[in-house]
Amino acid sequence: MNISRRIARIHTAARHVCKALAYRTRSGLIAAAVEQGTLIRTGDLLDRLGADLKDGQRSWYGRHTAKAYRATHLGADAVKVWAQHRTTGKWIHVHVYAPTDPALYTALTTYKATRHLSQADFAEVA
Repeated sequence: MNISRRIARIHTAARHVCKALAYRTRSGLIAAAVEQGTLIRTGDLLDRLGADLKDGQRSWYGRHTAKAYRATHLGADAVKVWAQHRTTGKWIHVHVYAPTDPALYTALTTYKATRHLSQADFAEVA
């Protein structure tokens, strides 16, 4: 089989896979690292801390985290991964961080809706 027919077959197959597989394939090793826990989304950290925030507030926390990350990494963005939104189910592109990244905890203190999560009593429990 010649190369152009092979490429055409691959493209046809790619157009017919489910969205979940397509986005997981695009994210590759990053998605695998998120599942293993070596990288986390901001929402994952908020869930671990028991923060009961609305989607809009979670989004603002993510923006604060991205800003803190850029400030400590010479303006570079964190790695992104395709993930399903927790309530709408839509596929979105979100930043992921190491669980110990200082940007996550800086954002907890700079965003007013999450300041209570970074208090000394709570930090000792976590």
